[in-house]
Amino acid sequence: MAYTHTNSKGKTYILHGRTSTTSTGKTRKLYFFGKEEKEGALDAVPAGYEVSETKTGLLVLKKSG
Repeated sequence: MAYTHTNSKGKTYILHGRTSTTSTGKTRKLYFFGKEEKEGALDAVPAGYEVSETKTGLLVLKKSG
């Protein structure tokens, strides 16, 4: 079951994650929200992160701290 979050405007988004390789050869994990469930959908918010919302209703992950 993919992690879903509904923003203040009532739209539901699904959390996804993807591993990417930088030009220097390092790997990094990218997190993003999408309207449809696709490959890479995550079951939960990763440890150390929390869901936040911008003024426009865009959902983002922020490091907890």
